Amino acid sequence: MAEEPKQPRDTETLILKAAEKEFLENGYAGAKTTTIAEAAGVTHAMLHYYFRTKDKLFEKIVGDKIDCLSEILLGSVGNPELPLKERLREGIERHFDFLVANPTLPRFIINELAIHPDRIIPIREKLLQRAETVLKSIQSELDRLPGVKTNAIMLLSDIISLNVFPFVATPLLTAFAGNFFNDYEEFLEMRKKENVKTILTKLNLT
Repeated sequence: MAEEPKQPRDTETLILKAAEKEFLENGYAGAKTTTIAEAAGVTHAMLHYYFRTKDKLFEKIVGDKIDCLSEILLGSVGNPELPLKERLREGIERHFDFLVANPTLPRFIINELAIHPDRIIPIREKLLQRAETVLKSIQSELDRLPGVKTNAIMLLSDIISLNVFPFVATPLLTAFAGNFFNDYEEFLEMRKKENVKTILTKLNLT
């Protein structure tokens, strides 16, 4: 039986998957659209039919990752149906798990922004569209916590910093963790729990 031709959505998905791997491994400057097309099993002309330019493809990859990150952090932390403690726990854990699934993403974004700081503008706009309402809601709850005085933006920065560091410093921590844990995965699982504990302790929510 002859193989059915790929549907447009399947082709786009294949291109995006190949592009993500190419960009994350080689950065924007080192990524080649010819390599992406070959890995996706499409012609170079077909790749440009779907995404026009390398810039458009890059923006799509990064934009989708930022959307996912904002949904995880802001969607979890901003869920009014859960108590603040559970919202923070869920947000920290889901964000950490996302980074486990995308371990090279933090270094990739940091490197790209260092080379092209203008790229922070669309990322900032994407985040600000969702963050403002959520941060105001979180701040109102933080203000009601007894004995706690902290800023919602600082809290979000703490969460991101704690979660991102193990993936930015992977080579160092992989070697270090091997002396004290069975493997790096065990270290990451314990690190996730410790990050939750650190944030909740800071807010007297343990």
